Amino acid sequence: MVQSSKHDAPIFPPSDLLSNEPPLETYRHLKQLILLLTSLERLWRNRQDFFAGGNMSVYYSTRQLKSEDVRGPDFFVVLNTERKERKSWVVWDEDGKYPNFILEILSDSTAKNDRSLKKQLYQDIFRTPNYFLFDPYTLEFAGFELNYHQYQPIIANEQGWLWSHQLQLYLGILNEQLRFFTPDGDLVPTPEEAEVISNQRANVAEARAEQLLRKLQELGVDLDEE
Repeated sequence: MVQSSKHDAPIFPPSDLLSNEPPLETYRHLKQLILLLTSLERLWRNRQDFFAGGNMSVYYSTRQLKSEDVRGPDFFVVLNTERKERKSWVVWDEDGKYPNFILEILSDSTAKNDRSLKKQLYQDIFRTPNYFLFDPYTLEFAGFELNYHQYQPIIANEQGWLWSHQLQLYLGILNEQLRFFTPDGDLVPTPEEAEVISNQRANVAEARAEQLLRKLQELGVDLDEE
């Protein structure tokens, strides 16, 4: 926060800041990000109390020093906020809210920082309750939950999934991709997958209706009778 003089009202930096993140390193990284973003937004399509961002800058310091004060998580979710489009996440313009959930998609150039500097930042400054790491090539996968100001590893269940208390969802690897699963263990589908499932169910229902119609006809039931 910058003050023009001792008696003037505080002057905040601009809040309509563009994200300033480098492009994702590979197509596999991009596909993973899109998969998580679209499946979560479809699952929560009736909710208006969250924001999910991908490869987007989080501005948390008014000094705006890129090397020190701006960090762009690969994927993050903020809860109890307005669901609307944003160019970046500007903490001082969002009632001081930081992400509740962060996932970093590891790469050769970022993995060291993701496991150390960023993890420390998210723990000590952001105070982000859930932090996850995933490598789309080696399938390294880990999750942490903030407990007494320190990140503690999240223990996997029998399927190897990790529970996100913030999202109330499991995260697990399926077909070499990180996916969301409901508390009951159901896969959270993307919009395209949900459409395929819906069409399959419609086809099954139609086939059953045709089967029932033939059976009734065999029994001599005239459905055209009034």
